[in-house]
Amino acid sequence: MEWLRPLGQTGLMVSALGLGTVKLGRNSGVKYPADFSLPSDGEARQLLALARDLGINLIDTAPAYGSSEERLGTLLQGQRNDWVICSKVGEEFDGSQSHYDFTPKHVQASVERSLQRLRCDYLDIVLVHSDGSDLDIVQRHGTLAALADLKQAGKLRSFGLSGKTVAGGLAALGQSDLLMVTYNLGERDQEPLLDACNDQGKGVLIKKALASGHLDSLPEHGDPVLASMKFVLGHAATTSAIIGTITPDHLRSNVSAARQALAG
Repeated sequence: MEWLRPLGQTGLMVSALGLGTVKLGRNSGVKYPADFSLPSDGEARQLLALARDLGINLIDTAPAYGSSEERLGTLLQGQRNDWVICSKVGEEFDGSQSHYDFTPKHVQASVERSLQRLRCDYLDIVLVHSDGSDLDIVQRHGTLAALADLKQAGKLRSFGLSGKTVAGGLAALGQSDLLMVTYNLGERDQEPLLDACNDQGKGVLIKKALASGHLDSLPEHGDPVLASMKFVLGHAATTSAIIGTITPDHLRSNVSAARQALAG
């Protein structure tokens, strides 16, 4: 299987692994097994350069990831054409807790703010950062319609839902270019969304592919990272799995495992 793959029908080509950047900007209120310090600018710059050297071209960020967007805006200056940038709308983090706003007015303001923070003219992907009320977001708030308007205006190239329910994902699919789905060896209940995306030719980004650092709690599979990569990338619908790490060795081993999984 190819390392670079089409993101559904968007015209975007993304690497089989994407780099999640919550750890560049936020280390409180996150569900990782161990505490960590935010990397320095130098460390972050080296990590991004390593990711690019390893063939990664997809970066995932969000307003809820603390200072991640602003830091990336500085760190990626002059590199816009090297990266497919994914950000989000809906969730805001005030330093201690999250709050949510899915109204069209907030969606537009959030996208404009992300463009300013990331210092770019458009975003490649924008996802709705759901609080779990997926059906309300899709059916009542007009959130996806607002993103469709921003796409028409050239502010973004594709959009979809990063949700928490199968029903919400299925409802969003008809209005979306892609979905972000939780899928790993220990959490398979959203697999129907991958199947639906496969049937409809829509892109799929996988979150929590390595169970947010909790692989040791999963059933024994030999090398848990390789087993995870084989499982997640083995589904025909998977476009890319987002891996959040600030450790160069972890990044190298994750890419190695992914390439091994794709090689069969």
